[in-house]
Amino acid sequence: MKTALVTGASSGIGRATAVALAKVGYQLVVTGRRRERLEELAAAVAPVPVHILTFDVRNRDEVDAAVASLPAAFRAVEVLINNAGNAHGLAPIQQGDVHDWDLMLDTNVRGLLNVTRAVLPAMQERRSGFIINIGSIAGHEAYANGNVYCASKAAVASLSKGMRIDLVGLGIRVAEVNPGAVETEFSEVRFKGDKARAASVYQGFEPLRADDVADIIQFMVTRPPHVNIAEVLILPSAQAAATVINKQPAH
Repeated sequence: MKTALVTGASSGIGRATAVALAKVGYQLVVTGRRRERLEELAAAVAPVPVHILTFDVRNRDEVDAAVASLPAAFRAVEVLINNAGNAHGLAPIQQGDVHDWDLMLDTNVRGLLNVTRAVLPAMQERRSGFIINIGSIAGHEAYANGNVYCASKAAVASLSKGMRIDLVGLGIRVAEVNPGAVETEFSEVRFKGDKARAASVYQGFEPLRADDVADIIQFMVTRPPHVNIAEVLILPSAQAAATVINKQPAH
């Protein structure tokens, strides 16, 4: 049974992706900082084998130790889903909170690098693997008050392209999935727990759901080895660009 490692699997796109990959025959390594959520996920996909790792992707030593601790049965990670990421705050650059900046850059960029660096050597040795980085439409279109978050996701886009170039001769595919408006806990994190403000983001239109993105990822990883769907932009039908969403008034 092939192994897929999914970061940020305790909720949202990460959790949905883990479930989707379990359905097509992957055993799972799921990571996050909320072990109880990961245990609930493992129970939901039973009897698929699941190994849980709890660490902070920002901490390279934690990442290296966690990946090195994988049991032999889970060590050959064939698919890596770099999903762990976040947005903190929505403010113009001159009013930005530097702590928020550090959280976004350290998680969205350095975290992706830390996990990839830990998993990649075994892929190189086998000359086989598939890395999918979860970006965002924000990485391709900057928008007002999104400055550092947009920059972090632009870095994911550039890293994905660079990784694909560097690894093309090693049998390792690299791809990027860029969702638009997806209703998850994302906005609650961005607005620091303000549930009403987070809910307002998705009012007046039907947003994507985590399962919609997971379906795309499932399709990508089940293509034959000579096929790489390298970049995907997935939007709700009501969304045309990062900040262009056709919202209808409530009736």
